[in-house]
Amino acid sequence: MSAEDHFHHVRDFGYFEVPQFLTSRHTYDAIGNVPWHVKHVLHLSQDATLEQVNGALVGKVLLPQPFAGSAAHPGLFVTKFMVLQVVVLVLCLVIFRGLATRIRSGQPAKGRFWNFWEAFALVIRDQVVRPTIGDHSHDHDDHGHDEHGSHGAHGHGAHGHHAVATGAHAADRYLPFVWSCFFYVLFCNLLGAVPSLGSATGNINVTGALALTAFLASFVFGVQAMGVGGFFANLIPNTGMTGFGNVAMSALMFPIELMGFVIKHTILALRLFGNIMGGHTALGVILGFIGTASKGHIALWGVVTVGSVLGQIGVGLLELLVAVLQAYVFSFLATIFISGAVHKH
Repeated sequence: MSAEDHFHHVRDFGYFEVPQFLTSRHTYDAIGNVPWHVKHVLHLSQDATLEQVNGALVGKVLLPQPFAGSAAHPGLFVTKFMVLQVVVLVLCLVIFRGLATRIRSGQPAKGRFWNFWEAFALVIRDQVVRPTIGDHSHDHDDHGHDEHGSHGAHGHGAHGHHAVATGAHAADRYLPFVWSCFFYVLFCNLLGAVPSLGSATGNINVTGALALTAFLASFVFGVQAMGVGGFFANLIPNTGMTGFGNVAMSALMFPIELMGFVIKHTILALRLFGNIMGGHTALGVILGFIGTASKGHIALWGVVTVGSVLGQIGVGLLELLVAVLQAYVFSFLATIFISGAVHKH
């Protein structure tokens, strides 16, 4: 690992790190031929020498930078996490469009590959979304729906709520979002187990964007269920008081509850980032022992190398479990937040 940055190999860069023999041809013969953005991506100064540039290129495959702009007016830089997220999007699209096509007729999917992904989807539906959110039709009686009527059955009607198909569970309207969260996070996590790639979810910017999406989803679903005023009023729990005391206590509790609503989603980002970043950092540290031990006696180096490789295998297997677990936790917490937004306290 880098002597200056111990987190080097888990950060986002404008290149992929690969075995050195794959990059032997990526060298420049004159410093004037080196584009400015190559030095920027390699974190070199614009005064870097040709030897420094070619040395920094060893073991790296640079990404094209069509939007880099100029040195005076830098633009958008394409990074490996951006590319990996596009790969995740394509994987989700290919796999689940294929699965949807096979079950559209109502017949069960056939084949181990399709059954594998269908099992994950059903677990999220039957063990997370439906039991956590439930049928909240009884929460909307003040909107004028009859609890036993056609509108009350799903909490829809003149108030603009989403329709739910006959025979479907009322919570299924939230399934597309929760499924998207689970599989997107899962695939991002799993790509980190592939050599030379990485986990985009090990970047706070990515997890922050995911948490912001969950925050907006909770807000939008809550407003759809209760209206704008009803959503914010629902943040205040029942004080058990009446009159002025209730008004005063509610006024004191509202900013606290609103802050708590924001903090819960902020922690959602930090939890995912910390677990994925920490896991890959541990792997890097374990392998780093080999380089450190190489400066000592060869016998010590051999013992450390064997131990580090075995430790890498063990922690790597644990990371596969963590990849699935953290995707589940993220989607489960997002479901809990949605449930709190659409249910009356």
